[in-house]
Amino acid sequence: MSRTPRTGEIPTNSRTHQARWAVPAAAAGALALVGGVLLWSPADEADASPAPRAAFTAVAAGDIAEQCTKSDSRCAHPKTAALVQQINPQFVLTMGDNQYDDARLKDFQKYYATTWGAFKNKTRPVPGNHETYDPAGPLKGYKSYFGSVAYPDGKSYYSFDQGNWHFIALDSNSFNSAQINWLKKDLAANGKKCVAAYWHHPLYSSGEHGNNPVGKPVWKILDEAGAELVLGGHDHHYERFAPQDANGKADANGMVELLAGTGGANPYKIEEVQPHSQKRITNTHGVVRLDFTDSGYSWKLIGTDGSTKDSSPSYDCR
Repeated sequence: MSRTPRTGEIPTNSRTHQARWAVPAAAAGALALVGGVLLWSPADEADASPAPRAAFTAVAAGDIAEQCTKSDSRCAHPKTAALVQQINPQFVLTMGDNQYDDARLKDFQKYYATTWGAFKNKTRPVPGNHETYDPAGPLKGYKSYFGSVAYPDGKSYYSFDQGNWHFIALDSNSFNSAQINWLKKDLAANGKKCVAAYWHHPLYSSGEHGNNPVGKPVWKILDEAGAELVLGGHDHHYERFAPQDANGKADANGMVELLAGTGGANPYKIEEVQPHSQKRITNTHGVVRLDFTDSGYSWKLIGTDGSTKDSSPSYDCR
C-alpha cells in the first residue's frame, strides 16, 4: 500500500522519510509550538493541521540486569533505569534476558527489582534465552517475578492495545504451532491501524549472534498482516534496519527492525554488517524512546550520559 505524505512533508518513494522544515526570512507564515517542536505553516496554509503529535511514548530495551548494583560504578542497569524514570513513558517494553545469568527469582529480586522494578507495573516484558536457564525450571523465576503482567492469559505471549496501536509480545524461545496459531488469530481480530511486535532473538543482526532464522515464519505472518515494526534484543548492541521482507530483500513497504540489547549487559562487537542495516552502535548502554502517533512512529536512542546517540526517520503506518 502506498503511503500518504504528512502535512509539510516532501514526498518520497519510500516508507521512510525525514520531514524537512524551513522558516523563510519573511514573516509571511504562522509559527506554533507542538510537542516541543517549532512548526511553520505558510501564510496560505496557516490553518492547515499541524504534523501529528506524539500520542504516547514507550521505552524499549533488552538484555538488562547483570548481577551488580548501584554501588559498583561499572554497573549499567541502574543508569538505564534512571533514564526510564526521567522519560516517564506510558509503558516499557523489555526484549528478553531481563535478568542474568540464570534469571532465578532471587536474582530478579536482588538486581532487576532494585532498578527496573521501579516501573514493573507498566512493564510489558518478553523472555529471552537466559530466562530458560533457571535451575527451578524454564521461565520459572521470570513468571514468578512478573506474574500476570508476563502471563496475562496463562501463556508467555500476549498482546495489548494503546491508542491506535496493537502491540504483540512473543516468546522466541519456542515459536511452536500453538504460538503461531495464536498469532494468526490475534492479528485477524486486531482492529487497530498500526501494529508492532517484539521478541528476543532478532531475525536480522550484525552482532555476535548474527541472524536468527527462528523468527522468519513469524516475520512473514506479521508482514502479510501489514505490521510496521519489530523489536528485538539478544545481541548487546543497537541497530536499526531499513524496511525489508522475511527473505532479507529491501522492500519499501516491508517491516522495520529495531535491535536494542542495550539495557545493561556487557556490549557485544559488530561481527558482520547485514544488508539494509542503517545504523549500528556498540559499547553504549541506553534505552530507546519510541514516540507513537495515530498514524506513525519514530524513536531515539538515549545513552546513559543523557545524549541522543541516534534518531530514526519518521515512519507512517501502512
